[in-house]
Amino acid sequence: MAEVVIVADKDEAGRLVAAEIVRQIVANPDYVLGLATGSTPLPVYEALVPAVADVDLSRVQGFALDEYVGLDPAHPESYRSVITREVVEPLGLNPDRIHTPNGALETIAHAGEDYEAAIEAAGGVDLQILGIGSTGHIGFNEPGSSFASRTRVKTLTERTRVDNARFFDGDISQVPMHCITQGLGTIQRARHLVLLAFGESKAEAVAGAVEGPVSSECPGSAIQLHPHVTVVVDEAAASRLKHADYYRYALANKPAWQGL
Repeated sequence: MAEVVIVADKDEAGRLVAAEIVRQIVANPDYVLGLATGSTPLPVYEALVPAVADVDLSRVQGFALDEYVGLDPAHPESYRSVITREVVEPLGLNPDRIHTPNGALETIAHAGEDYEAAIEAAGGVDLQILGIGSTGHIGFNEPGSSFASRTRVKTLTERTRVDNARFFDGDISQVPMHCITQGLGTIQRARHLVLLAFGESKAEAVAGAVEGPVSSECPGSAIQLHPHVTVVVDEAAASRLKHADYYRYALANKPAWQGL
């Protein structure tokens, strides 16, 4: 069972996860952080800014979950640009140590294998930040994705493209049809998964991921197969969890030495 932490709001969630990341970086300066994009992880990145003021981040590496295929990395909505804007620059990370999958069409045939090799060369991801989509997807692993999948090219569903059109001035025709994403198998190899979700619109997906059957119909349910998962949600996102009272009880009685 994943550890579920129910918090008052997304700001509390951000502070909680940021404190754990800082604790681990201090213990291991060669820390490798898995980076998600979108609005969900922003409270973590914002909370990290003051938290790392006196922490040496020069050796930290980061790996993004995904990237659009065929979108210029300089485009403001490429995930390279988003991570630079929201993570690298605010935290003062070394941009040469922050990696995103290569969505260039010229090298796309082997881009997945290249990214897998880069993660392996870095020693693997220590903590992978995750959001979850309304379809239960994590990264761009849509329903039906194999739990053994590695970094690969995927065709985005119409629903995901509609959801992401808000980042492209509401014009779905500007949203790429394909992406390159870490697979569920790749994500599972991270040493610690931290899944965040906020708002009632995520409640069904959270319940499916945490308490539902392990099924490719809900890619997020793959977290049930991982030995170290922390799910951090607000009250609204936790509203469909059957065992919410137990999660609160377990957290209140958790040994302090265990950390997040």
